[in-house]
Amino acid sequence: MQIGIVTFVTDEGIGGPKLGVALEERGFDSLFLAEHSHIPASRATPYPDGDELPRVYYRTVDPFVTLGAVAAVTERLILGTAVTLLIQRDVIHTAKEVATLDRISNGRFVFGVGAGWNREEMADHGTDPRTRGALLDEQLEAIRAIWTNELAEYHGRFIDFDPMYSWPKPVQQPHPPIFVGGGEAGARRAIRHGIGWFPTAITDPAAVPAQLAQLEGNDLPVIAGAGPDPALLDAYAEAGVQTVVLGLPTTPEPETLRTLDEFAELANRYRS
Repeated sequence: MQIGIVTFVTDEGIGGPKLGVALEERGFDSLFLAEHSHIPASRATPYPDGDELPRVYYRTVDPFVTLGAVAAVTERLILGTAVTLLIQRDVIHTAKEVATLDRISNGRFVFGVGAGWNREEMADHGTDPRTRGALLDEQLEAIRAIWTNELAEYHGRFIDFDPMYSWPKPVQQPHPPIFVGGGEAGARRAIRHGIGWFPTAITDPAAVPAQLAQLEGNDLPVIAGAGPDPALLDAYAEAGVQTVVLGLPTTPEPETLRTLDEFAELANRYRS
């Protein structure tokens, strides 16, 4: 089983390139970064975890720029987003960013996407929260058309463009792996599109079988987020999950490196 890291990179914690180098040195397989363009001051939408919104949400750096810098100083580390808030983005620009990053990294990018939860953040981008799921479905279809067709076009309810050219194409063929985040709705979307699933993190090892059962028997790749709990990692390993990413707190460099040393000892038990 591959073990990676998922985290928020901010202007107050370890920088992306130093983090990437540290991960490769310790044998981790991947680095996934979160995305939030901004946090509206109204804070009308409750934080899904129920507590006060953590400081990292306010200070998150752009994941594509950061992963480009990480790609330049690493050789084998898989680089991904967990997740890109695609429903807040222009799909044509994002297709080019992903293809460019896949080329910069020589085919090491994994595209994690999600429908988001902060309704005010969506609205500031002109996205109607009520139709964000349908929008995401069209974006996934359109972006794959851009990556895989020399002459791409798409005509939907939300996304509409006439025949167009867009290069570069990604290194990975037919395109970088796509993983959609979320709970039951995310699982259903992964099934519909035949892509990977990045399920909402759980803490109870006994809940793993029921969580994975949401894929309804479909053999789709899964990237599971988890805390450094051996029992939870054992449950995912026994279930055949190929990749687990450990949630790394956002802290200054010395503290981060100490935490990574501890995580690496745990990760070594599951190397495949």
